[in-house]
Amino acid sequence: MELKVYDMEGKESGKIDLIEDIFNKEIKDTLLREALLAYLDNHRQGTVSTKGRSEVKGGGRKPWVQKGTGRARAGTIRSPLWVGGGIIFGPKPRKFKSHLSKKVKRAALRYSLVKKFKEGNLLILDKISLKTAKTKEMVSFLQKFSLKGKTLLVLDQKDERAIRSSSNLKQLCICYVSTVCGYDIFSHRNLCLTKEALIDIIERLKKNE
Repeated sequence: MELKVYDMEGKESGKIDLIEDIFNKEIKDTLLREALLAYLDNHRQGTVSTKGRSEVKGGGRKPWVQKGTGRARAGTIRSPLWVGGGIIFGPKPRKFKSHLSKKVKRAALRYSLVKKFKEGNLLILDKISLKTAKTKEMVSFLQKFSLKGKTLLVLDQKDERAIRSSSNLKQLCICYVSTVCGYDIFSHRNLCLTKEALIDIIERLKKNE
């Protein structure tokens, strides 16, 4: 199983062999969904808060006598039934953190990578070679490969020109192979990898088979 490798100009520069044991595996949607939900939970701050009737300021006395006014009986102006009163069962600060085992994290990375490959949204670059650190050069690269929608570019090493040239592009995100995870890949429509980054990911997955 081979995949074409391109340069920044959109020309084919070679091919790379893919490990069939990795890229031929059936995608387990249940596991992938579990991992993605856990990643989203871990991004939540959990700082939202509301006040109950015991926490709202005021309402220390009964607004009117119990009987004889013709109005409904009331004990406090801070009742949840009143405007400005407490909130019934409102959210409180809490932790949303979900734990994922290393095995599940690796599986999520594998399945998200295989999913992009099967969808035809996986692009392998020989290397990132930018003459200048200007946005128009990165825009030209995206146009040559007709990359529409959110695109993730995974680098094998730090590249200041690539980072600066993509800083103004909302649809392009750059990360490093040492930190990429299944959520990063799945949350973008297109995946671009340098050849060395793909080799690094494959070696990582092979070691943990």
